[in-house]
Amino acid sequence: MSRYTPQEVAQMLADGLLSFPVTHFDSDLAFDEPAFRDNLEWLSGYPAPGLFAPGGTGEFFSLGLEEVNRVTKAAVEVAGKRTLVIGAAGYGTSIAVEMAQAAERAGADAILLLPPYLTEAPSQGIAERAEQVCRATSLGVIVYGRANGKLAADDLARVAERCPNLIGYKDGIGDIDRMTRIYSQLGDRLFYIGGLPTAETFALPYLEMGVTTYSSAIFNFLPEWALEFYAAVRARDHAKVYRELNDFVLPYTQIRNRCPGYAVSIVKAGMRAVGRSAGPVRSPLIELSDSELEELTALIGDRR
Repeated sequence: MSRYTPQEVAQMLADGLLSFPVTHFDSDLAFDEPAFRDNLEWLSGYPAPGLFAPGGTGEFFSLGLEEVNRVTKAAVEVAGKRTLVIGAAGYGTSIAVEMAQAAERAGADAILLLPPYLTEAPSQGIAERAEQVCRATSLGVIVYGRANGKLAADDLARVAERCPNLIGYKDGIGDIDRMTRIYSQLGDRLFYIGGLPTAETFALPYLEMGVTTYSSAIFNFLPEWALEFYAAVRARDHAKVYRELNDFVLPYTQIRNRCPGYAVSIVKAGMRAVGRSAGPVRSPLIELSDSELEELTALIGDRR
């Protein structure tokens, strides 16, 4: 059981930049828990209200169930006294239920429910899956709308009405009409996370739609820069935001867009560029080329 109620967790997560750390692997692609713990000690020294482990940036989709549990437990033990730890659940409904319950036993403060595996499904079915996960845990649940896990506003509202511990919606779709309908219908019943790849790109327009926070992958290797950018967004400092978009974020996304899966690979490359290597990515992802790593390193420059 979390030390906080789901509603308290929602309030804490809604105000501040969110940390989505990478998962460290050794040269044999095994989970490198000592390196992961060491990195969390460093990363959790920066003021982020929530740490999601493992999330998409943490290669959740490439981890075994035991590894997911180890990552969650390590995050709780290392960072849990300084920040909220949000565990992960995903795949089919039965596995998602088991993962949510395991995260609760590990001491997580909330659950991020990622999209289901493989099959397309209607919004009503995605809502039923979310409801079953909510009913399986006392923790607050955040639904991640992305890929084949798309929820219509009416269906999300129905889950929110039935499940008090549904506390948040993370948008990784980028459909302004859908996001506007969700916020218009649910308002402050939920809190909202920007979850598109390189969320800094969309932070200002999403703020106007009620999305007060976002998950920053760049925070992994440039935490001070990421916090300053978030502060500029919340202050609606358009001049600073667009300067950083033009000078860094948009050139960064040009590298990211060159290959499917680079949204994660480029983060581990960024870690390598600043001298905090997290090891390789697992298949089906691939590494940046040497020339792309050099390009990224030059782009990061003195921002580290």
